[in-house]
Amino acid sequence: MISDECRAKQSIELFPRQEIRSLGNLGACVSVFIFLIALSFTPPLFAQANSPAASQDSNSQQNAPANNPPSRVARISFVKGTVSYLRAGLNQWTEASLNFPVTTGDRIYTDRDSRAELQVGSATVRLSDSTDLTMTNLKDQSMQLGLEQGTIRVSVYRLRSGEAVEIDTPNGALTAVQPGSYRVDTALNGGSTLVTVNEGSLEVTGAGISQTVQAGQAVKLTGQNPINVESVPMLEPDDLDRWCEQRDKRLFSSRSGKYVSPDIPGYDDLDDYGSWQDNPDYGPVWFPAGVAVGWVPYRFGHWAWVFPWGWTWVEDEPWGFCPFHFGRWVHIGVAWGWVPGPILVAPMFPVYAPAFVAFLGGPGFSIGFEVGGVGLAAWFPLGPGEPFFPWYHWGGDYLRVVNITNVRNVTNITNITDITDIRNVHYAYKDIGTTAVNRDVFAGGKPVAHSVVSIPREQLAKAQVIPHPAVNPTRSAAMAGRPVSTPTVRSAPLVASNRTNSGATRTSPGAARQPDRTTSPAATSRTEAESREASGLRRSTSPPGLVTRATPPERGLSFNEMNRAMFEHPGRPLEPAQIENLRGGRPVGPMVDREFPAHIAPLPRVAPAPRSHRP
Repeated sequence: MISDECRAKQSIELFPRQEIRSLGNLGACVSVFIFLIALSFTPPLFAQANSPAASQDSNSQQNAPANNPPSRVARISFVKGTVSYLRAGLNQWTEASLNFPVTTGDRIYTDRDSRAELQVGSATVRLSDSTDLTMTNLKDQSMQLGLEQGTIRVSVYRLRSGEAVEIDTPNGALTAVQPGSYRVDTALNGGSTLVTVNEGSLEVTGAGISQTVQAGQAVKLTGQNPINVESVPMLEPDDLDRWCEQRDKRLFSSRSGKYVSPDIPGYDDLDDYGSWQDNPDYGPVWFPAGVAVGWVPYRFGHWAWVFPWGWTWVEDEPWGFCPFHFGRWVHIGVAWGWVPGPILVAPMFPVYAPAFVAFLGGPGFSIGFEVGGVGLAAWFPLGPGEPFFPWYHWGGDYLRVVNITNVRNVTNITNITDITDIRNVHYAYKDIGTTAVNRDVFAGGKPVAHSVVSIPREQLAKAQVIPHPAVNPTRSAAMAGRPVSTPTVRSAPLVASNRTNSGATRTSPGAARQPDRTTSPAATSRTEAESREASGLRRSTSPPGLVTRATPPERGLSFNEMNRAMFEHPGRPLEPAQIENLRGGRPVGPMVDREFPAHIAPLPRVAPAPRSHRP
């Protein structure tokens, strides 16, 4: 069990931590109050920017906030041993890589003697060895996990009104009722699941059952229809429990927690790799230590393709998550520093972005200036107060919110109220922070740092800000790491099968019984057909399946399906209406959203990728 000292720490830090930190002193309180007051009087930034397109098609989904991308993702924050990862839309397993974003449909497997950790912001999910876990759904108000086998511990730090954290197993759906610490052990054959509640409380639901498990209790679930629930003794902490406790203590004691919102994954890694300095113009600024001479933000990593955001930056350094998906970078003296966004209080929360950069192109650059006959892709980091323009679908108030939640001084952002004002934006780091590579490096998700192309100053001066490079991703850009053999996981549904709770009753506890803690065989090679069966998107939804409470999302389209449909407008993810057209077997249809800044020249038409039998 968790120690009394840890329980006391959690009771203070684990649950109301955001409010305690945000209101820690009068100055912070006044700052937040002024920010929120300013926000309430701020006109919606570009609220009507898409209106011309909307008027052309009254059925367009472009301005529906429900179709905005999620404001949060999970981050692979720890990897030990052999950890395999299957991206949604692919059937090729890869190595799991640090800092890669995890979103709906992604699947992770830890082999023997291996561990992994996913940070979501308001929660952390830690995997023991021989564990098969799917991120069934991740949205602003819900996280739904599918545990096919193995052991996870879930620390829920904050649970706001309307927010849900659900863990689906072969023997029942588990829903967190309060913030707390939960352990779930599912046997290899799916025959039983042990649920341990160290802090908080959760509800067990399924066919014929609805029961609450309180702190200090453990139950064993067996069967599916009906589900049997037995009370069992709490087990003594093992190595996994102690490791999870250490990781939580590290998070709670982070010095960077004074400056960064607790809903931003990865802020605890900043302590070991840099230092904070207070700047009169920008407030707290974090400076990375030990970076290479000539280090520039968004240069030491690679571009990956992650739907629905499309082009997404993945930084090489172990600390390289929150400084590249939140806040802004600033160049002070000879060093680059990261300026976090404001520490917000509910209902405002930080909004994740795939990269806070602006892309460059135009007739005198991306088309007229080429190296070896291959065009360039170029970008530079946005500075404090410079607006971010998404290269993916958005609607409603998204553009305003994604900017103001990541900028401390919102004056420059909120004063930009017309699309023509982008021509008047002075970008501070176009001259000193631009990185350019050949398009094949960009499209292939290849490391950038060793492939940087030097741009003559006069050529750079001609470059103009564009929405995005007209470059479609290759399959390798969608992968999280090097390909690996398919793990020997059970052929289970990627999206859990829904089972209703009709006739749910409270089950009387039975005799105490020791849990099953089994492990799976080591990963082995399989034929391509077997790999598709084990890891493909169209797996059977027949039993055993997983018992769910919330209805899982529809099957996503494969990478190849979407990539083939992007040839008319390369480099931009498909819009929701286009996705629905493909799902329904209809032509993809045209892009409806109006991009800005507008493309300087017509997009090059590229041939669609050849059809493949692989999804």
